[in-house]
Amino acid sequence: MTSAGPHQRTDRRPQGDDALVASDAVVAGYGRLAAVAAESLAEATNQQITAALDAMAERLTVARAEIVEANERDLRAAEKAGMSVALLDRLLLGQQRIDATIAQLRLLAAVEVPPREIELRELPDGLRLVERRRPVGVIGANFEARPGVTIDVASQLLKSRNAGVLRTGSAALSSALALHRHVIVPALRAAYLDSDAIQLVEEPGHEFASALVRQRGLIKLVILRGSGETTAALGAEAARYGVRTLAHADGGGVLYVDAAADRDTVVRLLRAGTDRLGVCNRVNLVLIADAVYDTMRPVVENVLRDNRIRVSLPPHGHPLGYEWALDPGNEATVTVAPVGDAREAARVANTETSGLAATVVTEDAHAAATFMDSYSGTGVFWNATTRLLDGFKLHAIPETGINVDHVPGPRGPVTFADLYLRQYLVLPATAVLS
Repeated sequence: MTSAGPHQRTDRRPQGDDALVASDAVVAGYGRLAAVAAESLAEATNQQITAALDAMAERLTVARAEIVEANERDLRAAEKAGMSVALLDRLLLGQQRIDATIAQLRLLAAVEVPPREIELRELPDGLRLVERRRPVGVIGANFEARPGVTIDVASQLLKSRNAGVLRTGSAALSSALALHRHVIVPALRAAYLDSDAIQLVEEPGHEFASALVRQRGLIKLVILRGSGETTAALGAEAARYGVRTLAHADGGGVLYVDAAADRDTVVRLLRAGTDRLGVCNRVNLVLIADAVYDTMRPVVENVLRDNRIRVSLPPHGHPLGYEWALDPGNEATVTVAPVGDAREAARVANTETSGLAATVVTEDAHAAATFMDSYSGTGVFWNATTRLLDGFKLHAIPETGINVDHVPGPRGPVTFADLYLRQYLVLPATAVLS
């Protein structure tokens, strides 16, 4: 089967209600192609899935020149449009990042998948209970203008035997198209899998992101990446249409400097936490214990200013948890504030930030335990950087996104192992399923 888009492009773009209808029709077309492919993908062998992932790694090597050229076009256009340095860094897909993606694909290919069926217990009347993992079917993904995420999400969907409809920010569209055409589609074909299994929305425009979350019954789940009001609005739109989402609308890491913090550790973790300013798990807020505020604040300021990062000190003209990574032109900013102790620091992190991740810097085990027991976010770290809250760094496999919900379900970095439906089977105790 072909991987071409489900329609022909035109130069005239519909407006108003016509645009709504047109974008819905376009995305539904992608969804229908993926739905047909999902049936055969669910039945693929482990060998086929592994072969496809290995082929993706190989195709990244073979098509490297085409991918870099497409990415350079995106970068030139974004720079001309005035994109900030932090967002340009996120858009970059250079040789080093391609090499890292190749290595991640190789590792993912080698990871064993959880068993499809788990025997739970015997039931009365000669029956037994089995739990089975089933693919979701077609999963949508809307993500930031970050080309590598195209491969991250596609590979996770493939590993979980789910088909997908992917949409990225317009600034990364040339890069994403090159990755889809030169890497993903050929790899699926090389493994004798339906190449329609992973679709990419080729049209620019936010109306196609909205259309992605309106495909109830066709696209069963949508992963929403890219922090900010836009992602939150898409989540609300999805809820109106009865479409389930895994949404990551907010980020920003917290660094708490305890009264018993080691100065060198503070410096090291602050540098590590601000190495990239356009990512969600960077240090966004530094809280310093009152007992050492006067001595540690200059240390924090010097590290940040040496890295050309502006320091926002009290009194603040913004919420404490304001996420600077979402403020174009002001990404190179970190908020600093005093707190009483570890318990108050955790309370501030819980109530004033997204609850993504927080670090406690201390040599006092009691203070560390107090902070870690009190903080309710998805990841809490003791003398370690919040930049570790990442699927590859924690699980040695890429992620589809990070879920910060406070409800049962996958939380933190979401990987292929989370993208399944649970089904209960009750069958005769002696029956053997073929």
